[in-house]
Amino acid sequence: MTEALARIEGLHHGFDGHPALRGISAVIEPGMITGLIGPDGAGKTTLLRLLAGLLRPDKGRITVLGYDMATDAAKAHASIGYMPQRFGLHEDLSVAENLDLFADLHGLSQAVRAERTARLLHFTGLARFTTRLAGKLSGGMKQKLGLACALLARPRLLLLDEPSVGVDPASRRELWVIVSTMLEEGRAEGMGVIWATAYLDEAARCGRVLLLHEGALLADAPPADFVAPLQGRVFRLTVPDGARRIVANRAAADPDVLDAVVEGDAVRLVLRAAVAPPDPAKFGGLTLTTLAPRFEDGFVDRLSSQPRAAPPVLAPRPRTITGPAIEVRDLVRRFGDFIAVDRVSFQVAPGEIFGLLGPNGAGKSTTFRMLCGLLRPGSGTARVAGQDLLRTSAAARSRIGYMAQRFSLYAELSVLENLRFFARVYGLDRKAQAAAIDLALDRFELRDMVLNVAGELPLGVKQRLALAAALLHGPDILFLDEPTSGVDPVTRRTFWGRIGALADSGVAVLVTSHFMDEAEYCDRLGIINEGRLIATGTPAGLRAQVRTAALPEPTLEDAFITLVQAANHQEKAA
Repeated sequence: MTEALARIEGLHHGFDGHPALRGISAVIEPGMITGLIGPDGAGKTTLLRLLAGLLRPDKGRITVLGYDMATDAAKAHASIGYMPQRFGLHEDLSVAENLDLFADLHGLSQAVRAERTARLLHFTGLARFTTRLAGKLSGGMKQKLGLACALLARPRLLLLDEPSVGVDPASRRELWVIVSTMLEEGRAEGMGVIWATAYLDEAARCGRVLLLHEGALLADAPPADFVAPLQGRVFRLTVPDGARRIVANRAAADPDVLDAVVEGDAVRLVLRAAVAPPDPAKFGGLTLTTLAPRFEDGFVDRLSSQPRAAPPVLAPRPRTITGPAIEVRDLVRRFGDFIAVDRVSFQVAPGEIFGLLGPNGAGKSTTFRMLCGLLRPGSGTARVAGQDLLRTSAAARSRIGYMAQRFSLYAELSVLENLRFFARVYGLDRKAQAAAIDLALDRFELRDMVLNVAGELPLGVKQRLALAAALLHGPDILFLDEPTSGVDPVTRRTFWGRIGALADSGVAVLVTSHFMDEAEYCDRLGIINEGRLIATGTPAGLRAQVRTAALPEPTLEDAFITLVQAANHQEKAA
């Protein structure tokens, strides 16, 4: 019988009287990647920190490689690799210097560190960037460097806390290949991996999955066990053009429907157990086709007892913009000799959701910041809400709402204090402030936590607060920079229900994202690569561009990776 890497027995842990983990018991086996999933605040990070010996359990026991982590953690540390969510790279050190520092911390000899560093640099694709400062790396490259540092000591147990958050689809695949290959090489030594993730396609590839919710273990099983109960309950509902979000919202409100998500030119329906397939006309659809279930359906099914907030129904907005809400022509931005944005052009109409996709470092955020008035364009034209950003940027900014990639509110202020502050920043008078805040508290379900400190809120609630603050002044245009990074799939569904309702009321939305499933909610997409816009179109149109006999049903992720690779190949050929 293979010795377990870790044993978790009756584990309890809390913070300031609030339970984070409640009676967890599980066994971590070698030779596989164990997925760790769950909604925000489920206890995933707490469990990983306990396994790493960074916390001591309040009750229960954790043993790693036979060592009790409450009393003998130091003896296990040399065999544990830990990559936290905010990996502790030193941004003022180069790639090579960061690796040297971690080699020193692990006491590796010069010969061992040279061999392992060379191998990891080659394998992660960082060999050409050894002198580049870590702070200058793209998001995907930072994650690869963090992973290389965690792997330097060749740990028996590798703990990864959402390593692919904020990473583009191609880089996510590369991270998975790196870890899988290292696991295979370490199989003889009994290596194992625990991978916490918000991407359920990653969890579906794991050997076993632990599902946490509110500190309790809801499931401990292979991915196939999550999927099996969904056989015959998943359908593709084709819908009329332009009705995807409306049909999805209508279906989601039906008591017989467990889940309804936009997918291409259709809506994916998951029915509750023992429910007969509905007449497509019931939801305004055209035809109903049976689909094979996937892991994400099983995740939602396991959490089906949790209520989901319905998207608000918003009245249509009076038309205040004549022509496009956003108009970009030949936009250029340089940083010294580096061209970050190279002659980008596109338009976004009022009431349209336009998604801006691209690899890490492609120029998405630079384009985004110029359109928000945070960076001045080098050349070209950019008009937002009818205002030229080069001439009247202040007037344009008053018409937009902005939700940053990272939580940008004041962590030490309460929910109510944050809303009051931003209402004043937006220039609302006292009466308008009170009305806007009152509406925001109800619309975003924040009334019961007005006195809670923002920095201590769960990630999903922080997201609601940030969106509520961005909308206080009733903007015509909403900018969302990777708004759901690190957020679980159930919370993302609720978020996109709100965004869809805003767009249906007439708000123009420009969003960047690395989640291809949520990019399906966009009316149109633009893919930026190396500063250039290489493709635009509807989600279904982009998939059609890469459809072949070998790939008859491409996903949006397939389309993204294929189009980016083709652009890179064309650039090299030129």
